[in-house]
Amino acid sequence: MRSWLAVLLLAGTACAHAVQVTDDRGARVAFAQPPQRIVSLLPSLTEFVCALQACERLVGVDDYSNHPASVRALPHVGGLEDARIESIVALKPDLVLAPTSSRALERLQALGLQVLALEPRTFADVQRVLALLGPVLGTRDAAAIWRGIEQDLAVAARELPPHLRGTRVYFEVSSSPHAASESSFIGELIARLGLRNIVPGALGPFPLLNPEFVVRADPQWILVADDDVTRLPARPGWANLRALRDGHVCVFTAAQGDVLVRAGPRLAEAARLMVRCLRGELAAQGPRR
Repeated sequence: MRSWLAVLLLAGTACAHAVQVTDDRGARVAFAQPPQRIVSLLPSLTEFVCALQACERLVGVDDYSNHPASVRALPHVGGLEDARIESIVALKPDLVLAPTSSRALERLQALGLQVLALEPRTFADVQRVLALLGPVLGTRDAAAIWRGIEQDLAVAARELPPHLRGTRVYFEVSSSPHAASESSFIGELIARLGLRNIVPGALGPFPLLNPEFVVRADPQWILVADDDVTRLPARPGWANLRALRDGHVCVFTAAQGDVLVRAGPRLAEAARLMVRCLRGELAAQGPRR
């Protein structure tokens, strides 16, 4: 009798957890139990898993996942273009989290692996991915995490000195130069802080800009998530930019850049970095000319 009762209780627990979600491809993915062996192929997805207190279930990550520190010791299995399929299969995952842009998606599914394709690009996406992964993992309250992010963003915005509100900023994500426009999640951060982005959203989230565009816009501050700052004055016309003349350039470290360019659960930390930059609390480069 007791054995039958135990079976019924276990079955009831399994049914109670049964979850079906729709990923960013529109594919419906069902889970009878919370996955216990997870491979993540995008740094932000790795961070989501850990924010939801399931970090210990990660058995492999992409080559760029480095936060929190514990994931650095895990097997690294490639990136968007070069995911090592054999290495992933060898880890025997019961869930692979991958961006929709990964070239490995179809092959992983063809090999019978459970794949959830998610690629957060906006604030709304971050909230949605949290809400989706929370039930799948069966862990921490995702809604509470999002409320905490929102509250911390509001605190960061209040910490920006009033005289800096409306400051016109240019945020460069790579030295190509690719910039973060108003329609990117970085652009959303900039707006939430009360700053003005010189790059319109109509150009796309991360447009490749002609350097002359920035010269015409003449931002008051330049924020650079790249170590190429010494070359900025050599760009056509840039030597006369007011931001360079006034030394209003923030160059973030590689670790800080990771926080800023990932649409994940560290949005509020990214906002605080921007505020600290504008308050002069981070090392600024670009001496007065």
